[in-house]
Amino acid sequence: MIQKALCSVLVVVTMSALAAVSALAKEKTTNTETPPPPAAVQAVNPQVNGITQAAVKAGVLSCTSRINQVSNFLAAGTQQNAISALMFMPPNNPDQHLISFSMEIPSKETTSAYTSTSFAPNQANGCGGMYEAVAYWPQSCKDLAEKTYGTLKKINVFSKNMTVLDGGVSTRIFLMPAGAGCVSIKKEVIQ
Repeated sequence: MIQKALCSVLVVVTMSALAAVSALAKEKTTNTETPPPPAAVQAVNPQVNGITQAAVKAGVLSCTSRINQVSNFLAAGTQQNAISALMFMPPNNPDQHLISFSMEIPSKETTSAYTSTSFAPNQANGCGGMYEAVAYWPQSCKDLAEKTYGTLKKINVFSKNMTVLDGGVSTRIFLMPAGAGCVSIKKEVIQ
């Protein structure tokens, strides 16, 4: 029924287990028509990573530039072989459908962060994307908002406990108390 219609292929990607991309794959991942990304994402090293390599190998070509851009940004400052990812793909025509990745990224500030990324081809900009990065912090949400995200404006409170910080036109950070610490959820839509 619905499960069959929404059936997806799940591929496990370990960054250190992937081989280098062929010249053809590198050529197909370049999209010169994509507008410049947000400044935070733009500063990332353009190295083709294992997540991008897995997407190319699975037949996803139209979003590989965006996949590489976002996954390099999220993994910045970590060892590539320390990142694990799961790729969610449609069973047919993966280059023409939404694809998603779930990743565990080790962090110096927290034990690990969970990130979820999704990419949609055939958008006005070629390929749209978004990510959410979730991490537990040992300090209170108030301290985290003031010390780590002090430059961001508090714009809302969901219910009574979750604080929303404005990171710009397409970025929000949600802070949610968790025991003595805080869970941060950073969400950015990349057009």
